[in-house]
Amino acid sequence: MSSSISHRKDRIKKHYFREFFLLSLSLCIVLFAFLSAWISTIELPDFDNFENRAVANSTKIYDRTGTIVLYNIHDNIKRTEIPLSEMSIYLQQATISIEDSHFYEHNGFRPTSFIRALIANILSGGFSQGGSTLDQQIVKNALLTRDKTITRKIKEIILSLKLDREVPKDTILQIYLNESPYGGTLYGVEEASNSYFGKHAKDINLTEAAYIASLPQSPTYYSPYGKHRDLLEKRKNLVLERMYELGYITEEEKNNSQKESLPFEQDVSNSGKALHFVMYIREYLEQKYGDDVVQNGGLK
Repeated sequence: MSSSISHRKDRIKKHYFREFFLLSLSLCIVLFAFLSAWISTIELPDFDNFENRAVANSTKIYDRTGTIVLYNIHDNIKRTEIPLSEMSIYLQQATISIEDSHFYEHNGFRPTSFIRALIANILSGGFSQGGSTLDQQIVKNALLTRDKTITRKIKEIILSLKLDREVPKDTILQIYLNESPYGGTLYGVEEASNSYFGKHAKDINLTEAAYIASLPQSPTYYSPYGKHRDLLEKRKNLVLERMYELGYITEEEKNNSQKESLPFEQDVSNSGKALHFVMYIREYLEQKYGDDVVQNGGLK
């Protein structure tokens, strides 16, 4: 008798489970159909003309009268484009290790990184992590606005997949290394190498490469001339740790390089008025609004 009742309960459970599964599957199909229809209505920028880059609107910091410009973030931008063959292999490996460790494996977008970043942002109540590949960072800076919206993120993902399909991986890496910000008016690894270490990008050694690769995430915050030099050292060591984990360097190379703390060339990249005050204001703006807005938002 008891076994019959137990068997009937099992059948009921299986029935409800099957109904729940079918209902969930149906809802997923409907949601996917609506999402696909919505995505198809999103207008994308012209990818075929990749030279059609988003124009950066300079942010200016004034004195108290509002008439004298103390600092112009995009004034006298220093950028020298060079081929990947003229960039130290350490620069390439260090950048991939800290920015996009699966660069040569994915197709422009990594769902696992995106979901992980999404969860972290929900828990932190903000946009503390991006989970973006190098492809996504290039697309965001070159073709899209800096708005943090769902529509813009979908555009970013679609264009990143297209970029990765149509442009060779080494070319994508070359674009990133030539266009990323490395502090002040410095853009690209050639200018960063010259300004920070007085040498060409092709001559950069392991430790120098780890420093340079540390900067694009937040060039002002990690500036070697700012008040967070200790955090720059920690990030440099993190880059080296990632390089070791990915098999780019040996444990001995990692340990020796982590012990090094190199001097930087004198800061002449942003000569101007009241620089200590200007750097304080710039750091405050980046913490409040984010690097993208300060770099390209045309703030005054």
